[in-house]
Amino acid sequence: MPESLDAALAQVRALLLDPALTRAVAAGRRRGRRPTVVRAELRPVTLKAGPRLQIATSDGARPYTRNVTPGPETAAAVDELLAEPFGNWHVETADATLQLRVTKSGEAQVHRAAATARPVATPGGNDRAKEYLLDPGDEIFTEIGGSAAKRRQVDAFLRALAATLPDELTGPLRVVDLGCGNAYLTFAAYRYLSGRGLDVELIGVDVREDQRRRNTELARRLGWADRVSFVAGTIADAVVDPAPDLVLALHACDTATDEALARAVRWEARWVLAAPCCHHDLAKQLRAHPAPAPYELLTRQGILRERFADVLTDALRAGLLRVHGYRAEVVEFVDSQHTPRNLLIRARRTGTGATGPQLAEYRELVDQWRVTPRLATLLAADEPPAA
Repeated sequence: MPESLDAALAQVRALLLDPALTRAVAAGRRRGRRPTVVRAELRPVTLKAGPRLQIATSDGARPYTRNVTPGPETAAAVDELLAEPFGNWHVETADATLQLRVTKSGEAQVHRAAATARPVATPGGNDRAKEYLLDPGDEIFTEIGGSAAKRRQVDAFLRALAATLPDELTGPLRVVDLGCGNAYLTFAAYRYLSGRGLDVELIGVDVREDQRRRNTELARRLGWADRVSFVAGTIADAVVDPAPDLVLALHACDTATDEALARAVRWEARWVLAAPCCHHDLAKQLRAHPAPAPYELLTRQGILRERFADVLTDALRAGLLRVHGYRAEVVEFVDSQHTPRNLLIRARRTGTGATGPQLAEYRELVDQWRVTPRLATLLAADEPPAA
C-alpha cells in the first residue's frame, strides 16, 4: 500500500545512519524532476583513519567518491542525498532490506524484508551455505511459488543476468520479456533489478490473453502495475515501443527463440538473454539429406541427430549474432538435474560486425551441412536486396 513519502524517507534515513548498514543505492528520478546525480551508492568502509561512510556518486559520465566521518558530517551528507528527487532507494543492513519506490503521484511504495543474502543450508550435511540473490523469504515467492527447485532456477537466472549487465549501470533500464508465459522469471528480474537501485520498466509479451490478464493482476497485487506491464501478442509482432535495452526470451519453443533474437537485433538491444527450448527446425533439415563426410555417424542415429541439431542450432545463432554486431556466448545457467534445457545465449551489443574470417567460418558451416537457420531467414528479410 502507498505510504507517506516523508515518513518513508525518514525510515531510509534511520537505516542509512544505522551502524548495521551494509549497502544502499539511490537511483532513478521522480516524475517531472531530475536529481543532480544519476546514482549514489553508500557503504561503510574501514580506513587507517578509522571507520567512514563511503559515498560514490555518478553524473552519468564520471564517478566521484568521498569518505565522510561518522557523526554530524555523515548526517549532513545523508540529508543532502535524501533531498535529491531519486525515484528509488534500496537499503540493506545486517538485519533487514528496505526497497522504496516513489510513485507517479508522489507517494512511496515500500517493501521491507529480512536481509537479502540469507544463508541457506545446502544438501549433503556439510557446513557450506548458499546465498541467494533474492531472499527466499521475499514476498515475491508467495506470489510466484517458492519451491526449492523454483528458487534455484530463479537464482541461477538472476546470476546470469547479473553477469551480463555492467556493475556500473545507471539510468533508466527498459526490459522486454518475449514469450514470458506465467512470468515468474519476469517478476524475479524486476525485483532484482529494481533492488539494485535501477529505474526499471518491464514489459512481458505472451500470445495468450488469459496469461496477460493473470500477470497484470499479479503485478497489481505486488504494487508494480505502473512499472511492470503485459501485452498479448506474438513474439514477432507484439507492439513494444520504445525499443528495449534488455531482451529476455526464456524457453521460447523452437523458432520462437529465433523470432526473439531477430527482434532484439532489429531493436539494437544492448543486451540479450535467451534460453532456447527444443530445436526441431534444423533437426528436420538434417533428416532431409545425408550428412557431409566424414560426419555420417553424427546423424545416423535419431537421438544423436537430435542432440547434434541442438548444438548446431545454438552455435549458428551465436555466429549470426556476432555477424550482426553482438558479442555472444553460450553458457550453462542452471544445473542439468533441474532442467535439460539449461543453456543460455548471452549477448552484448558492440556495434562491430564480424571479420572476414568469421563470416567465412559461418558460411562454410551452413554450406557444408546444407542448412538454413531460421534466424538467418528472419534477419535477411530486414536487409535491402544486394545491388
